[in-house]
Order: sequence, then structure tokens, then C-alpha cells
Amino acid sequence: MPAQRKLGRATDQRKAILKNLTTALFVSGRIETTEARAKEVKNIAEKLITIAIKEADNFTSKQVKISLAKVDSKGAKLTDSKTSKNGNKYLVIDREQKTDMVSVDNASRLHARRLIMNWVYRPTTADGKNVNITDKLFDEIAPKYKGKNGGYTRIYKLGPRRGDAAEMVILELV
Repeated sequence: MPAQRKLGRATDQRKAILKNLTTALFVSGRIETTEARAKEVKNIAEKLITIAIKEADNFTSKQVKISLAKVDSKGAKLTDSKTSKNGNKYLVIDREQKTDMVSVDNASRLHARRLIMNWVYRPTTADGKNVNITDKLFDEIAPKYKGKNGGYTRIYKLGPRRGDAAEMVILELV
């Protein structure tokens, strides 16, 4: 994607830092980091948001048959006892057929999703559930910036960091 500053790191370390910061920015909406890192993350985040905006509505819906297990009132799967040809008994889960509307990505939207997945991780919430940042970008962030051309992030300077005097900033989604 974009060319980056070296940030005094080896390539693998630099990419890991940028992916972590980009993911954190999309999860929380703001991050506190050094100015050099923030400028790089801003560059990446703006391009990812632009990709998501262009492809946000590029999907179709179609009906699909789905086979679901029948469940009782407590949520347990219902089973049925069957007998095989040689007389052995075994349990089979009862299933029901349903039709459901599913959204299917067009080719360019799928490509955009994969580009975004290269730059973000799949973080988990405090209760252990996975957060899909790609879905969040397409469903929440992109519609918010639909009519805007760039300028999706803002940098506030905080001053030097105690210890090494690196310039600290807050990077946030506008």
C-alpha cells in the first residue's frame, strides 16, 4: 500500500506496529502515539477509509437455502434415534431447511476487503468476542464519511514525552 518512513525498525517490526496502531484507531476512534508513527498511520487509515467508501454499496443480495439444527426452548439441539442396516442405534440431529437473504460482495468489494485485511488485525473485546474491523469499516465508518473527500483523521500535538522527549500526539477519526 503506501510507502512508509523507516521509524528506526526492521520491516516486520515496523509493519506490526503500523497494523496495531491502525487497528487500534479503527476500534477506539483515537490513539495516543508519537508524531512520526501518527503521520504514517494517518496515511494508511485515510487510504483504507477511502477504499471502504468507494466500495461500501457494491454488493448484491440473493436467497440461499440454509440447513439449521432444530433447537428446544433451552437452546439444546434436538436429536432423533436411528437404526443402521446392521442394527446399530445412533443419534442424528434434526435439521430444518430455511431460505435466507444473504449479501454477496462483488469482485471489486471483495478485493477492497482483502486490501483492508492486510492492514488490520482481528482484535477481541474484553468478553472474548472477535471484532471484525473490516465489517466495521464498511458498515459504520464508511457511511459516516460518504460525502467527504479526504480529511477523515485529525492530529493534536500534546508535547514532548517524558524520558526521550519524543513529540506525542493524539490521532483521531474526525
